[in-house]
Amino acid sequence: MPRLVNIFDGPEAYRDHLATLPEESGGTEEVVAEILRRVRDEGDAAVLEYTERFDGVRPASLRVPESELESAVAYLDPAVKDVWIQAIENIERFHQRQKEDSHFQFFGDGTVLGWKVTPIDRVGVYIPGGQAVYASSLIMNVVPARIAGVPRIVMATPPGADGLPHRDILAAAALLDLHEIYIIGGAQAVAAMALGTETIAGVDMLVGPGNAYVAEAKRQLFGRVGIDLLAGPTEILIVADDMADADYESALAAVAG
Repeated sequence: MPRLVNIFDGPEAYRDHLATLPEESGGTEEVVAEILRRVRDEGDAAVLEYTERFDGVRPASLRVPESELESAVAYLDPAVKDVWIQAIENIERFHQRQKEDSHFQFFGDGTVLGWKVTPIDRVGVYIPGGQAVYASSLIMNVVPARIAGVPRIVMATPPGADGLPHRDILAAAALLDLHEIYIIGGAQAVAAMALGTETIAGVDMLVGPGNAYVAEAKRQLFGRVGIDLLAGPTEILIVADDMADADYESALAAVAG
């Protein structure tokens, strides 16, 4: 959840807040370049080593078993499930309006004018882990790809302490009929999807948000694969007086962020 800072407490309060934020570590470009090189050269072995180093677990399999998707949906709160299904339908209606079709004109002299719209063959979706659960990011990235007709959509997301991604993420993936899901986080996940390993066939485009290392991996891989954008943290300023409900404002910031 975001921290709320009362800007009217003065600049000292804001400076104290900034002092609590983690500092950006240097050398991101070099660290990511080394991760990409090792994943390219060593495949699954490098991915598993980085997962153990950064996430503290070594999955028995890089791919989420189908049974885990089924149990995640069964575990999901029915009210949350209904909200997510409604969200999927709303997002589908929006993106259906953006869909373009091929169009050709044929002339008597043999000339053909027009354009052909072809979906990308393979798209990789990265969904971050950590303290928050980004089911909304998963839905908003997968639905447009489905509407476009992308035949293969894969997802990578970090493991929790039990060696599996968060149940809510798996449940959302199941509701989206997404079955190829890999238990990998960070730059190594981006590298595995873009470059391919023994287990993961490479994709043509990468989408989804992430931390500085994920963004840097996408930047370095751009050209080999397509990317959506270099997404990063969002900063939000909510101006409210003393009549505002702090819990509501905090929830609003979390949703908007």
